[in-house]
Amino acid sequence: MVSNRCKMLVKEELKNLGLHFVLVDMGVAEVMENITDVQREELKAALLRSGLELMDDKRAVLIEKIKNVIIEMIHYTDEVPKINFSDYLSEKLEYDYTYLANLFSEVQGTTIERFIISHKIERVKELIIYDEMNLTEIAWKMHYSSVAHLSNQFKKHTGLTPSHFRNLKNKRRIPIEEIGITEKADTTDNF
Repeated sequence: MVSNRCKMLVKEELKNLGLHFVLVDMGVAEVMENITDVQREELKAALLRSGLELMDDKRAVLIEKIKNVIIEMIHYTDEVPKINFSDYLSEKLEYDYTYLANLFSEVQGTTIERFIISHKIERVKELIIYDEMNLTEIAWKMHYSSVAHLSNQFKKHTGLTPSHFRNLKNKRRIPIEEIGITEKADTTDNF
């Protein structure tokens, strides 16, 4: 689950099955009852019809947790971790970062760093479209070391400068759940 819409869909499907949820959050759903095999299959089918997937594989669940931590940090909070991101992710998920990075690359076909950059660039696009901040403010908000660093990364990722993107009439954005899915692993960018 990567959006509030996803969480609402999961809550609705749980209610439809007569299950009482304690928690439905990004990538996690906790219910009061023990779920029967029949209910699990019904939930799985209902979620698939909505474009979501029930994950039982521990590796897939961990990948979703990695994605959710990144998405939460970039799209839904303004707070910067006081430590570098690899340490932040390790502490948050209680796994060694090297293990997380290797698993993510193996399963997703891209690195955690590329996934983060893709989300940062998409968030920058959103902030440019809102037109409430200048590039200096956006660079600061998105934790770039400078406007030049933001501009270079933006151009490398989109083929456009942020200023050119701002002047486009038809600004194209990617839905959060599709960001970083088809990217090839590239570890040349720093963030």
